[in-house]
Amino acid sequence: MTNIPVKRLRENAVFPAYATAQSAGADLYACLDAPVEIGPQETKMIPLGFAMAIPAGWAGLVFARSGLASKQDLAPANKVGVIDADYRGEWFIPIHNHGAEVRTLEPGARIAQLVLVPCMTANFFETAELDDTARGTGGFGSTGK
Repeated sequence: MTNIPVKRLRENAVFPAYATAQSAGADLYACLDAPVEIGPQETKMIPLGFAMAIPAGWAGLVFARSGLASKQDLAPANKVGVIDADYRGEWFIPIHNHGAEVRTLEPGARIAQLVLVPCMTANFFETAELDDTARGTGGFGSTGK
């Protein structure tokens, strides 16, 4: 297990937490002073109330919580958020209501999940040829034979 420094920016912030010992994603909690309504097809920026120092060579990926997305139509607007290791500002999640009903987020609600992953950077360079593979240039659906 890796220690990750987290700085509280709002008094009622809840730090990320794993629901079980084998959870891949740590739950992220809405840091709200009052309930927030999100109308159909509307997106609202929801504060988390903390900043974090993700280690160099890692990235934080923010995913939807399956229950919130499938039962209440609420999920991150950008589908998967990427938090870079050098970002030190407050974390926010843009939550989008994909449904037809107004939904309400309560203070402290679990709204997304964070997965920390090793992240490689690359040196991109131009070349005239690429190596051959079994797939080759086969695109969308080409492997579903």
